[in-house]
Amino acid sequence: METAAPATGMVSRLEDIAADAPASGLTLGELTEKLGEQAFGVVLFVLAVPVCMPFLYGIPQIVALPMLAISAQMALGRDALWLPDRLARRRLSKADLVKTAHGARKWFGWIEAFAAPRLAFLSGPMAHRSAGALFCVFCLSILVPLPLTNTTPGIALALAALGLINRDGLLVLGGAILGTVWIVILYGGLIILGPAFIDLVINGLRRILDEGLWAIALVAVAGLAALAGLVIWRRRQARPEP
Repeated sequence: METAAPATGMVSRLEDIAADAPASGLTLGELTEKLGEQAFGVVLFVLAVPVCMPFLYGIPQIVALPMLAISAQMALGRDALWLPDRLARRRLSKADLVKTAHGARKWFGWIEAFAAPRLAFLSGPMAHRSAGALFCVFCLSILVPLPLTNTTPGIALALAALGLINRDGLLVLGGAILGTVWIVILYGGLIILGPAFIDLVINGLRRILDEGLWAIALVAVAGLAALAGLVIWRRRQARPEP
């Protein structure tokens, strides 16, 4: 059993693993063991991204099944992500590991600019199990074939996954609160108002989109510009001194 990984971000951890890997490389099973609980966050984040898309039916329900299996592993207290045997035996060469770490630094290194190890009590074994159980509830909500059941839980899972990746308890807590509040509101509204609640929320969202489209577009452009600026800044910071 691998010892717990040090409290570093995912990208830095991948770089360390690639640098220390033997010449023969590592199998995917060995890689997930070395990543520890960060492996849960990596896979959950990748799967949660398409679930965040609003009014996208079918795909979120399909993707929610493997997310539910991963969340259940967390709830059961597994230290490392379990993979099917055939997948776990696949080997990555040292060159592939170095290339993967370099690509992760290039495209996702900016995440470490705002995500950092904090609120360590939220990354302990009991907190890890509790988060897994809560994620199972989010995934079950996504599996329900009704409007509005996937987008907010998907965003909550993606946010919490970033927290797992970077051992950032604040992001995990934020995702947990967002998903829980939304599920309470959604299913509470369904119990009280019935199907009329779904129509009420959808019509409200459409009205916001119709009347506030320019404002939303402006905020989106500003957000993308800020993100691009952050990425450029991070790349410049990563360049070696001449």
